[in-house]
Amino acid sequence: MSDSCLSAAQRAAFEREGFLVLPEFVPAQRCLALRERALELARMHVPPPEQATVFTADGAARHAAERYFLTSGEAIRCFFEKDAFDADGRLRGEPHLSLNKLGHAMHDLDPVFDAFSRTAELAAVAREIGMSAPLLLQSMYIFKQPRIGGEVVCHTDHTYLWTEPPSVVGFWFATDDATTENGCLWALPGGHRLPVRARSKLNAARTATELEILDPAPYPSEGLVPLEARRGTLVLLHGALPHLSGPNRSDKPRHAYTLHAIDGAARYLDDNWLQRPALKLRGFSA
Repeated sequence: MSDSCLSAAQRAAFEREGFLVLPEFVPAQRCLALRERALELARMHVPPPEQATVFTADGAARHAAERYFLTSGEAIRCFFEKDAFDADGRLRGEPHLSLNKLGHAMHDLDPVFDAFSRTAELAAVAREIGMSAPLLLQSMYIFKQPRIGGEVVCHTDHTYLWTEPPSVVGFWFATDDATTENGCLWALPGGHRLPVRARSKLNAARTATELEILDPAPYPSEGLVPLEARRGTLVLLHGALPHLSGPNRSDKPRHAYTLHAIDGAARYLDDNWLQRPALKLRGFSA
């Protein structure tokens, strides 16, 4: 790609729909290399099952009160799928194949993820969608494991990574083919123009998160569209866009890598769950 990555029609589509699907943005071989590195990091960092931290995005938020999660903004941490455990609390499979995700600072702490996350092409995309001073806030490698990959309920990223004014953008990369069978993204076209319904923030003691309800009405369920994506696709997600992904009950994994960037011109609130007191934020420049 050249220094100009998006056409006028693509920029208009992002402004209109709140998302943009860019097939073949990353060569498949680079995605496979990132995939292999993620599995290596999983083996290196996975805790013993008795110390497992389960991550859910189904509304239960059982991870939210755990220090392991709340301090992961400056670390590489492993979070398990809840369905990876049997009724007696034992893992059904190998630990590194039972993970929901890695988070949340691979892009700063691992050289392979750093190189994938910081390219001239991504810097150009950020500039062309209006980010004046993009900063990479968090990274997540999401495994969406075969048969046990959990659903992600309808939400907006601004709810969890709140800036004033709103500025967060998701850069979602398919490192496996994502289909309706293995839990691809779904999004609500134009939904970024709706008011954000809730804000997640630290409690007064800064020991857990709490959800401040701004509007109890659920996001519309009608009109959601699947964002099926071949390996190498980049999906841009406006921070106020309602989106979700279904569970993976297929026999195929659906690995994906997500970067969340905020604009340095906006104010990042100090009661957001993700804080990085010692790890300075950097942009897309290598």
